[in-house]
Amino acid sequence: MLTTGKPSSKGVPADLAKYTLTLQYNDVAGVKELFDKIGDEIAGVIVEPVAGNMGVVPAKPEFLQALSAETKKHGALLIVDEVMTGFRVGIHCAQGLYGIKPDLTTFGKIIGGGMPVGAYGGRLDVMQQIAPLGGIYQAGTLSGNPVAMAAGLATMRELSTRPELYVHAEAMTKRLIEGLQDAAKAAGIPLATNQVGSMGCIFFTEGPVTCFADVQKSDLELFRRYFLGMLDEGIYLAPSQFEAIFVSAAHTESDIDRTVDAAKKVFKTL
Repeated sequence: MLTTGKPSSKGVPADLAKYTLTLQYNDVAGVKELFDKIGDEIAGVIVEPVAGNMGVVPAKPEFLQALSAETKKHGALLIVDEVMTGFRVGIHCAQGLYGIKPDLTTFGKIIGGGMPVGAYGGRLDVMQQIAPLGGIYQAGTLSGNPVAMAAGLATMRELSTRPELYVHAEAMTKRLIEGLQDAAKAAGIPLATNQVGSMGCIFFTEGPVTCFADVQKSDLELFRRYFLGMLDEGIYLAPSQFEAIFVSAAHTESDIDRTVDAAKKVFKTL
């Protein structure tokens, strides 16, 4: 399914948005069909290797491989958005997990240890287009902020020397997601779940959930009642069906079990 870009915010001219084409996530056939038609006109493809703003929706490996192959074939850039997945799903990020090599990668505040910072990087010939070597000017108020960089370096040292942090966080996420799935099943609540590393999500719908069209089948009223019920039980979740659950290495089995026990109570009231 292909759609022409439409502004989702005031202030963005429709005449600009029309130059953006949107494909359905995980639609391999759609990728190949589009590149067969206008591949030489496509400047670049931007993709989250694990979608995190429609809930957690992992890319199928063949989807990412198709994007990699088609962009290389037609001379387009493959730009991977790792703002959420970067150094969260693994020390080599999602691109390491899926075995792809993008032309450009974007990162968020993980590289600043949670402090406000962002970065992008990639192929030498592409990066040389940035001033002062090239003609594309880029600057930022927080570029190279010493506090953020010190926090980021400390975080990277911990992550790169303590692989057990990833193992523990992923295990706690699995414990949580499976616990919520079992609790919903016991209460007769239809629930689909996704997990990649320490990212997880539940959807109040029959599964599987592999794209935004699947996500839109979720019962938003049921989620609202679930969120408020969990809040009453002392568990504060992201207040949207379309947000990810992020589990950290600091979470313990007792934290997870308390959350699942609360969900068991709430599911019985839905």
